Amino acid sequence: MGGQHASVITAQPTATTSVAGSRGHRRFWQAEWFLFLLFVAPNVVIFALFTYWPMIQNGYLSTVRWDMVSPAKIGVGLANYEYLLTNAGFRTVFINTIVFTVASVGLSLILGLAAALLLNQPLRWRNGARAVLFAPTLLSGAAISIVWVYMFDPRYGLVAQILGWFNLGSPNWLIDPNWSMPAVIIVYIWKNLGFTAVIYLAGLQAIPRDLYEAAKIDGAGPLWRFRSVTLPMLSPISFFLIVTSILNTFQAFDIIRVMTQGGPVDSTNTLIYYVYEQGFVAFNAGRAAAAAMVLFALMFGVTWLQLRFTEQRVHYG
Repeated sequence: MGGQHASVITAQPTATTSVAGSRGHRRFWQAEWFLFLLFVAPNVVIFALFTYWPMIQNGYLSTVRWDMVSPAKIGVGLANYEYLLTNAGFRTVFINTIVFTVASVGLSLILGLAAALLLNQPLRWRNGARAVLFAPTLLSGAAISIVWVYMFDPRYGLVAQILGWFNLGSPNWLIDPNWSMPAVIIVYIWKNLGFTAVIYLAGLQAIPRDLYEAAKIDGAGPLWRFRSVTLPMLSPISFFLIVTSILNTFQAFDIIRVMTQGGPVDSTNTLIYYVYEQGFVAFNAGRAAAAAMVLFALMFGVTWLQLRFTEQRVHYG
């Protein structure tokens, strides 16, 4: 009996210690969560005020008819979306956006990689060439566009003078609907080529030299080394550039606004410029909001597809 009583007495502190430890553990995690919320709360508040709430408000505006002046907003349901889906002008805008994005992103990646491969060689004045190539990225798109408007002048512009050396006439770049989109694409690529080249150049310099030496020992030529070593090792860089370039191109506004204002005959009108036209020129907030939601859905869908399928082919080794 005495032994049993003693065992009971000695067991009581153990249970008490377990309860105290559990409470201490709970308090520790509560403190950790409080510290986590303390650090996260400012970002959450900023995102809620400047990203999530405007998005929700834009979704509401896409279901109303409002001229941005009258205090009354007339609910129209999905009429704004129905107009966009059935309007031939909006289909032209949508196609322009796809053409502008595919051409700008594709050529930027190809030319940027070519420039990076060239500037990665031990050439004289290499650092100066890198600085010159990257400089347009730092300049204002509006300022660059003003300069290129004069360069595209079919009579006195620099482009016309260069074409004249080869006995070629200069087209009316910014007046002819067949040439206005190529003109905008040229300027956009010229402005952003330096960024793409610099990112690719950083990726090239991070590739271990041992891989190229091993490929040479195996008898691989320059083209095969580029295909089997350079491109796979640059796949994370390419994936990053594809995602960011597509999103930035969807939102390209300043160059189009200064050079063509979406014309001539809507030949350079893209979704982002269409939103501006409907909202701040036609004062149709509902239709502008609906077009903005279409742009958001397009950007979200493209990004999801890239993360879902393209990333699977990225080599991170």
